[in-house]
Amino acid sequence: MYDLLVIGGGINGAGIARDAAGRGLSVLLCERGDLAEHTSSASTKLIHGGLRYLEHYEFRLVREALAERERLMRLAPHIIWPLRFVLPHDSGLRPAWLLRIGLFLYDHLSRLRALPGSQSLKLTADGVGAPLQPRLSRGFAYSDCWVEDSRLVVLNALDASERGATIRTRTNVESARREDGAWTATLHDAETRRRETVRARIVVNAAGPWVGQTLLRTLSVEARPKVRLVKGSHIVTRKLYEGDQAYILQQPDRRIVFAIPYERDFTLIGTTDVPYEAGPGRVTISPEETRYLCDCVNRSFSREIGPDDVVWSYSGVRPLFDDAAENASAVTRDYVLELDSDGPPVLSVFGGKITTYRRLAEHALAKLNLPGLKPAWTGSAPLPGGDVPGGDFDAFLENFRAAYPFLPDVLSLRLARAYGTRAEDILGDARTLSDLGESFEGGLTAREVDYLVRAEWARAPDDILWRRTKLGLRTGRQGVARLARHLAGRTTRAG
Repeated sequence: MYDLLVIGGGINGAGIARDAAGRGLSVLLCERGDLAEHTSSASTKLIHGGLRYLEHYEFRLVREALAERERLMRLAPHIIWPLRFVLPHDSGLRPAWLLRIGLFLYDHLSRLRALPGSQSLKLTADGVGAPLQPRLSRGFAYSDCWVEDSRLVVLNALDASERGATIRTRTNVESARREDGAWTATLHDAETRRRETVRARIVVNAAGPWVGQTLLRTLSVEARPKVRLVKGSHIVTRKLYEGDQAYILQQPDRRIVFAIPYERDFTLIGTTDVPYEAGPGRVTISPEETRYLCDCVNRSFSREIGPDDVVWSYSGVRPLFDDAAENASAVTRDYVLELDSDGPPVLSVFGGKITTYRRLAEHALAKLNLPGLKPAWTGSAPLPGGDVPGGDFDAFLENFRAAYPFLPDVLSLRLARAYGTRAEDILGDARTLSDLGESFEGGLTAREVDYLVRAEWARAPDDILWRRTKLGLRTGRQGVARLARHLAGRTTRAG
């Protein structure tokens, strides 16, 4: 008998599983695909307060998100780091005074100030203005953070597992019913094709876009669907500009679009906000969305791009709480937790954003009001690999490179960023590159692949190339085929 059965292996499910396991609860998390396979790996990859949410007066959400931004930087400095944003002022859109007020609030809504505050810029005299059209002569700069989103999910699941939780990927909860004071659930393992029955006192429905469907069909709980599906798509092009800065570009439809340095040689552009009515399975960008994002860049950058410049794209369906807003961009990004206690409880998670996942998990356990629960703890406990001495990633990287001098700089940086202090678990006693085994494209080696299978539930090439890493951008068909052959001989279930 488990205390919690968590349905869904996205950021909210993994965060709740981690928090609960650390408080002494027995936890089973089931994800019918790979961890972070859907919405949680399709974000803009930012840990941020949400500057534009101030226009919708969501001050509580922004304040909480800014506080979490500072906290998560300390807990995972390997996968979360500061990013400076340039906001050009377009005289035909929001007035400069309004932008200044918004940035002032953004600077001061949080009591914590680990990042530099905002500033005014003369773009014609500042190097960050070089990629922009000459008409954009004024602007502002402010700070937020980058996050490796799918790795954030995996690290939460890994920590949950190390604290006693059972993590089952590629395992579907086919049905669950209230029976004899608990939930009886039927699981289907896609790898073994076996079905089994488990019992749990409480179900946490963190199924993301499937939250409403899970309530009605899987759990047979009669409830009015409160989820509003919105598709967000991103495109990736070859690098459009030099420098580490990102750009936040205002649009005539009052939306904003980001252009962000990505994986060293690329630029990430997004996102769209499109109402979505179809099933929330595998989704792809539409030609209209691609054109829209290209037009957004062309409205501000001197260098024009078109659909032929897109080297990769990805899309996800956001399960937002339906607050009846007419415009998809205006729908709240705040989260709502709904408890059905007509028998053994089921807690459903609606909405939310990746930045506030940890607080959402704390609020979820508070909502369950379990007697004898250990105190909240995740606010001060580093994620796996995040125990970097003093939180100084640059010093850690320098020491890491000194310990493994045979690694090319690009590879040592990637390993340090992805795994932090646990990169040593992969490299072990290696003293040459050949010690790492077969080399795949993009610097991936057999030793890293075997670690991901053993410790991080990786099973298929996409798990590794697009979620545990982003080496899919550098891997051709032959490389994928070689990786698939290697994985075929290593199917032992991790965890």
